[in-house]
Amino acid sequence: MKPFKEMSREELLNEQSVLEAKFKEIKEKGLKLDMSRGKPSKDQLDLANGMMDVLSSTADMKCEAGVDCRNYGIMDGIPEARRLLADMSEVPEKNILIYGNSSLNVMFDTVARAMSMGVCGNTPWAQQGQIKFLCPVPGYDRHFGITQFFGIEMINVPLLPTGPDMDMVEELVSKDPQIKGIWCVPKYSNPTGVSYSDETVRRFAHLKPAAPDFRIFWDNAYSIHHLYDDDQDVILELLSECEKAGTEDMVYKFISTSKVSFPGSGIAAMAASEANLADARKAMFYQTIGHDKLNQLRHVRFFKDMDGVREHMRKHAEILRPKFEAVLEILDRELGGLEIGTWSRPKGGYFISFDSLEGCAKNIVAKAKEAGVVMTGAGATFPYGKDPEDRNIRIAPSFPTLDELKMAAEIFVMSVKLVSIEKLLAE
Repeated sequence: MKPFKEMSREELLNEQSVLEAKFKEIKEKGLKLDMSRGKPSKDQLDLANGMMDVLSSTADMKCEAGVDCRNYGIMDGIPEARRLLADMSEVPEKNILIYGNSSLNVMFDTVARAMSMGVCGNTPWAQQGQIKFLCPVPGYDRHFGITQFFGIEMINVPLLPTGPDMDMVEELVSKDPQIKGIWCVPKYSNPTGVSYSDETVRRFAHLKPAAPDFRIFWDNAYSIHHLYDDDQDVILELLSECEKAGTEDMVYKFISTSKVSFPGSGIAAMAASEANLADARKAMFYQTIGHDKLNQLRHVRFFKDMDGVREHMRKHAEILRPKFEAVLEILDRELGGLEIGTWSRPKGGYFISFDSLEGCAKNIVAKAKEAGVVMTGAGATFPYGKDPEDRNIRIAPSFPTLDELKMAAEIFVMSVKLVSIEKLLAE
């Protein structure tokens, strides 16, 4: 089929009539399909069920340091859990601080601490007037939610195929001391699947911020979430690049096992310089007497080491890969050549990013909902939920079954066509 823009008004009306008849049939089925969040499916959760069996009532509950994990102590995390999360983060064990069950919680805490206590002896952010964060877009809605919660002004930075627009980042950070941070998902970004280039990582390490308390919030949410064994993105490790540049205090790295074992019941950690970890421990001393060491012990005894984690992630990929490929096949088949949308082809992570014609994203999501498909709200991938061009839609293939996903994708492409035709006819 030729591009919609090249069709005559009569051809568009004919196509619209055929699509509306099909859409009416689907609506009458009363489907309920959910593609709204990047949640692991039941099959993925089942992969870690063995973790429930590694600690029985008769098991040895001591970690390798000889501490009984049922009791108080070891605020930094048990040594074997620190080692495992350090390997996942590609940093030495000394640079790891274990937290609770969720990296999002750690990021929230880190911003809250900076607001109330300041960063490494600097004036608390809350006492510095209107502070700002840079937000690569499209990006992760929950990152933006944290900064919005604290009343931090958010500045959009375009996310390019190589990562954030570093010309813009360097310029803004070097000139404005009110800019205190930047959100980053450096590998298989949410939602585009972009992985930062070596040059981008090095430019981050060599930033010269006007604010001494500027920090890069480096969220390694998908660092080991590959879809393919033989075609994986590899990125430079930021903390070691910062150490080479003498800027090691500029970065906080976050990681968790949320989409490795059980979301909400994983282990989270922050990787950072010794100065930043010492700063974090000051608050942690009053916040807790220690996080869940039994959960840490469970994870280590189940996975054993990084090789065990990698093997486990291959099983995740075997479940996820057919889902991503099914969505991409339907997008290619139904929308390829029509010039009414573009989409990412990620090698890992949890999302496919779709860009519609300008001004169509909200209507497409609403149209799909009419036929029973719930998607992430249009605009969610931008600060304040406002996509200035109303184009970006996040597709989350992980949670539905393969059959449900194919059905949802067919409804989605039909919605894209109908909304695009409406726009073109209106013009």
